[in-house]
Amino acid sequence: MAFFKFFSNDVAIDLGTANTLIWMKGKSIVLNEPSIVAFDRSSKHIIAIGHDAQAMIGKTHRDIKIIRPLRDGAIADFEINEGMLRAFIRKVSASWQPARRVVVCVPSGVTEVEKRAVRDSCEHAGAKEVHLIAEPMAGAIGVGLNVHEPVGNMIVDIGGGTTEIAVIALSGIVADESIRIAGDEMTEGIVQYFKRSHNILIGGRTAEMIKCQVGSAVPLEDEIEIEVKGRDLISGIPKMIQVTSADIREALAEPVNEIVEAVLKLLERTPPELSADIFDRGIMLTGGGALLKGLDERLRRETSLPVHIADDPLTAVVRGTGKVLENLSDYSSVLIKSVRY
Repeated sequence: MAFFKFFSNDVAIDLGTANTLIWMKGKSIVLNEPSIVAFDRSSKHIIAIGHDAQAMIGKTHRDIKIIRPLRDGAIADFEINEGMLRAFIRKVSASWQPARRVVVCVPSGVTEVEKRAVRDSCEHAGAKEVHLIAEPMAGAIGVGLNVHEPVGNMIVDIGGGTTEIAVIALSGIVADESIRIAGDEMTEGIVQYFKRSHNILIGGRTAEMIKCQVGSAVPLEDEIEIEVKGRDLISGIPKMIQVTSADIREALAEPVNEIVEAVLKLLERTPPELSADIFDRGIMLTGGGALLKGLDERLRRETSLPVHIADDPLTAVVRGTGKVLENLSDYSSVLIKSVRY
């Protein structure tokens, strides 16, 4: 028994709308790829996943369909998601070793049905034992906060599909706010801005690149100007225009405002004793959205609280999930207790 235990693959998974990250016990992060799948329309046979599938976006013929099986932090296509998970786990495991124990993180606002879907996906992908943990809890553990102590910590995890805001104390989430506004909505806001203001159609990958390069939540000291190529909606001919970071900030205003509103709403619902802790300790930002220029500054202005960006915010959640996997007995109290039917 000990022999098999030694060779089994225990993995922690951050199953994100935008990216899937896998932590293997004793090895740290072994996979970080986009949650994208290319498959044959008629047979549903998976052709490519992750980076390989991403490279095919916008360049496929009609027999191949490319989707993201997760939408807004929930599984949108169960069968394809299961295939993607199995393929990712196989990619990081020896072929004769299915994952034995899996800790996977889910949004804090997840329904019982969505929890069951994640659990079933992992079990069908070969896991023998599945544990779920809320994303903000995993993020807090990943950035090194002591979630067991009777002190309030506020964490804002801005992913691809959801923004998770939570106040954590004594191994539990005291108050939380989960909104389905995050990185994807910012990207979509940029696509719609170019359609509306410049009659140009740009692709999702171009919009994502613009968001990362020049997107901001507050005016920049030196505004940046970039060239954007797209298709003219009137003539149908490719076209290039110049835009500034101020234009992109306007495009991002709505999703950024909603995230700020959600943070303020949760602060209103936080018990006063924990509010005092948050006043001293501030707010911790994790997830890819934390990298948006000036978002910490914007939150600082709106809340008058200290705001910190986690070191390597993109991997904070999987690092926390990995830490839970490595010390399951110490962290059993932070796992989600799921109703089994």
